[in-house]
Amino acid sequence: MTHIAKERETFLVFGDDGSILRQGEGVYRHDTRYLKAWRWEVGGGTVLATQEVEGGLWQHIAVVDKRRVQRVGCDRRLSLRARGFDDHLTLTNTSLDAQQVEVRLIAVGELLDMMHRWAPQEDNVALALTHETPDGWTVERRCVDGVVNRVEVRLTGPFTRPGEDAASWTIQLAPGETKSINASVDLSASDEGPDFGPLPDYASWRASFPAPGNPLWQAAHMRAVDDIRLLLLPTAQGPYPAAGLPWFVAAFGRDAILTAHMLMEERPDLALSVLRYLAAHQGRIADPFTEEAPGKILHEVRHGELSRRRRIPFGRYFGSVDATPLFVILLGAYVERTGRTEILDELSEAWRGALDFIVRHQSDDGLLAFSPSGSGLTVQSWKDSPDSMNHSDGHEAAPPLAVAEVQGYAIAALRAGAGFFQRLGETEAALDAQARADRLQAALHARFWMDDLGTYAMALDREGRPLRVLSSDPGHLLWSGVVPAEVAPRLVATLMGDQLWSGWGLRTLGVGEVRYNAVSYHNGGVWPHDTAIFAGGLARYGFAKELRIVAGALFDLAASQSLCRMPELISGFARAPGLKPVPYTHVCRPQAWSAASLPYLVSQLAMTGDG
Repeated sequence: MTHIAKERETFLVFGDDGSILRQGEGVYRHDTRYLKAWRWEVGGGTVLATQEVEGGLWQHIAVVDKRRVQRVGCDRRLSLRARGFDDHLTLTNTSLDAQQVEVRLIAVGELLDMMHRWAPQEDNVALALTHETPDGWTVERRCVDGVVNRVEVRLTGPFTRPGEDAASWTIQLAPGETKSINASVDLSASDEGPDFGPLPDYASWRASFPAPGNPLWQAAHMRAVDDIRLLLLPTAQGPYPAAGLPWFVAAFGRDAILTAHMLMEERPDLALSVLRYLAAHQGRIADPFTEEAPGKILHEVRHGELSRRRRIPFGRYFGSVDATPLFVILLGAYVERTGRTEILDELSEAWRGALDFIVRHQSDDGLLAFSPSGSGLTVQSWKDSPDSMNHSDGHEAAPPLAVAEVQGYAIAALRAGAGFFQRLGETEAALDAQARADRLQAALHARFWMDDLGTYAMALDREGRPLRVLSSDPGHLLWSGVVPAEVAPRLVATLMGDQLWSGWGLRTLGVGEVRYNAVSYHNGGVWPHDTAIFAGGLARYGFAKELRIVAGALFDLAASQSLCRMPELISGFARAPGLKPVPYTHVCRPQAWSAASLPYLVSQLAMTGDG
């Protein structure tokens, strides 16, 4: 089990024993792993409890005698700060005899971009250097671009240095006596800018979200609400949800838009800060390396050395075909929810640019497709793993690819844009946007609908051939409101059928498809946010019974997990009595849109009169 702690841009990933030793664990900030090891050894003691607490971690370590009776108890409290942390040990002699305890701290700096494992091999990576200080040591590394990353470790009490990356204490305790050790760690980079504004406190954040009526759902719901707050990043435009821990503590476009949309009912202010941030970072130029284009909404922003040096394209990366229409959809939902039409003037350049991007990239029949430049992601819809788009015989589909749900987003965005134009008295532009939406909706149904399968094709390939597979993608078409009413019951029956419905949620690809693999990221795994979007479509079309089934399944999934924390995805095995969901091999936990799924389901049920 992994434990996490996060405050603003700094986060820690621990193992179950509260130490940092294994792959993926570490102390991170701005896409850099500052420490790859942090471990306390307390007299050979046994860890009895490890618990995440607000702002950090709590542990109890027991040093026991031969009869397994505690002689010395050690309470550990790690408190995270914006640019570091404090790790405090309180040792108490709980025996009737004097005790001597040897305490050791192992702390190993790394100071490398966390994207090194995905990047081309670097042959000029400078090693981190350690320098002694009166009360500890510092570790520094100068990046190739001149930025200096630094870790400063400060320790209390008389200690020795048995090695470059370690410190040790000999603690003498009389019966009943208590002594403390404190380690403080500060993280810094020479290119750090100023801190941005405050984030919502946990109490006020929680108060925004009414508890679900079902008492069995409340623990999972509370965890989800706290996890979304945990993931918030401070930006110049306001709080912004990072996509997920540990790999995606960064500003992502698609993820944040869908997260903010799911939380629109309770926290429209989050949508506003997401809109403002994405507008401020909207594409201005054509750059094939980062896939930037005028009007395009970004995919992600990274701050690490490799991104700064353009060794990888992710500093400001735009390899997403759907973030741009989703931006317009979010703006429309915000205006509808709040009535604040003045935001259309504030963000006029952004939403007009986004609509222009959609129009410029429509094919002759109106489809919105993507063709990657080759620098980054090869698939640029939400199922962005390279093996996700395949024909029924298993062969990879050639780009440009027009993915089903992207057409639904584009239709909804054009309709939202038509509404914006109409509000502003621009009748001709409103009629044009509405006509484009109508033509695209007709093309979507004519070219994607597969009557024999009762669903829509996942995508069309370069030749316009449909990917004739059962997938979860059409659930997003219900969410977008673009499925004809007469077709919706058949589509819902297909999505809720045994091939796609696992009992825990929708499989991304149906059982029986050539590429189906239950333990696959996008070819059979079950994603809670994907299922929740389908649930939003069920609510939109009035499928109340199916909505209750989906909501119950996702809350059951969250309740089955450690800490009731919803994972990024699970494997696609069918639900069976008495068995928990099968995990995926590696996941983000928490993940913003997975966590947001639960309050979203509560709001969708409430809107249908079912709490």
